[in-house]
Amino acid sequence: MTDLRNYLSLVKKTGELKTIKKLVSTKYEIAGITAKLDGSHAILFENIKESNFSLVSNLVGTRKRFALAVKSSEAKIHENVIKSIKNAKKPKVISSGKFMENKSKDLSILPIVTHFEKESGPFITSSIVYVKNPETEKQNLSFHRMMPIDKTHFSIRMVEGRHLHRCFMNAKEHDEDLKIAITVGVHPAISIASAYQAEWGKDEIDIANSLLGEKLTLSKLPFSDLNVPSGAEIVMEGKILRDKTHPEWMVEMLQTYDHHRSQPVFELENLFFRNNPIYHDVLSGFSEHRLLMGMPIESKLNRDLKKEFSQTKQISMTNGGCNWLHAVVQIKKRTESDAKKIIKKTFESHRSLKQVTVVDEDIDPNNAEAVEYAMATRFQADTDLIILKKVRGSSLDPSSDQKKLQTAKMGIDATRPLSKRLEGFELAKIPKINKIKLEKYF
Repeated sequence: MTDLRNYLSLVKKTGELKTIKKLVSTKYEIAGITAKLDGSHAILFENIKESNFSLVSNLVGTRKRFALAVKSSEAKIHENVIKSIKNAKKPKVISSGKFMENKSKDLSILPIVTHFEKESGPFITSSIVYVKNPETEKQNLSFHRMMPIDKTHFSIRMVEGRHLHRCFMNAKEHDEDLKIAITVGVHPAISIASAYQAEWGKDEIDIANSLLGEKLTLSKLPFSDLNVPSGAEIVMEGKILRDKTHPEWMVEMLQTYDHHRSQPVFELENLFFRNNPIYHDVLSGFSEHRLLMGMPIESKLNRDLKKEFSQTKQISMTNGGCNWLHAVVQIKKRTESDAKKIIKKTFESHRSLKQVTVVDEDIDPNNAEAVEYAMATRFQADTDLIILKKVRGSSLDPSSDQKKLQTAKMGIDATRPLSKRLEGFELAKIPKINKIKLEKYF
């Protein structure tokens, strides 16, 4: 019960899966429908013009479906993720995976979606890459988008300094190509674990196994000798060529275009897929993309801040900040210095953050109007504002210094001053308002 099909059956029971039987195209149409239904429903496309595969999108486009993926309630998402990171265990390896049912050497059979008008081409956006760490011999998982060049080659986007890039550079130094495996269409708990930036040498698949109740199984691939989830819909294996690059540019999670880059090239050795395969597409810059990337970081922030500051209640990576650049921290304030110390630690824990706002425990950090209310009534710009200049920021932010990767950051203490009377900041309440049912009166 650890594959994509099992998860889709659960989503269907909640009423949040829409199935589209009408013929649709991978060129803009699937992306347009996904955008129109952004977040509200997962979508299963059963009839695709350019491919015999089915396609699913918007899998974890809401916190509700994200919680379903990690077997949790919305309120306990981070508790479950943090617990799974702490108690990560290796999955069992079985002899043969379900993905071995079919085999090809032609990437063009995949329903790869063209999403935006000015992108360099169609992209696989849900592809998880598996690689062996050259120092520890353990595997590493991470998301990397891929653009088809021909029937056996992709460009592969890598961020310098991250784990796959470090493995690739190690292979280049030894004058070797880097063997990797790729999955498309897995249980979203595996995707969530893959998006978590584990320490060098740690295997994210162990976190996924813990999220899935230690029921995940892996199967070994013949060419790369790597282990991938046995229930994966689509599996590719091959190598990243040490001496070839290809130009590409894409839309990032801020829904803006990245600059043109030359990226390494992946060469296919084997393509495996299940009977009646389901391809997973993630629409860049929309809710599923942002939650997949942002929520594991939100879990990390909740873990780090609560560990150091017991007054921390919860942290939210805001929708308006693309679930990546802005955070709101809810605290039970004890001293006037609490907020500023927590702002500093929050920036340290996730260096891509550009703005951190600290609010009291009566302010919902997921409610943008409530946070703005706190700023309006509890914040003074001359004493409660922290500005950091020319510090390391996100490469995604188009307003930053892209060459030096430097930005300015802002911390906002929107907590009530302890020196002022509490009643002046208390939100007025109407007794028994929750018991009033308006339908009784109209």
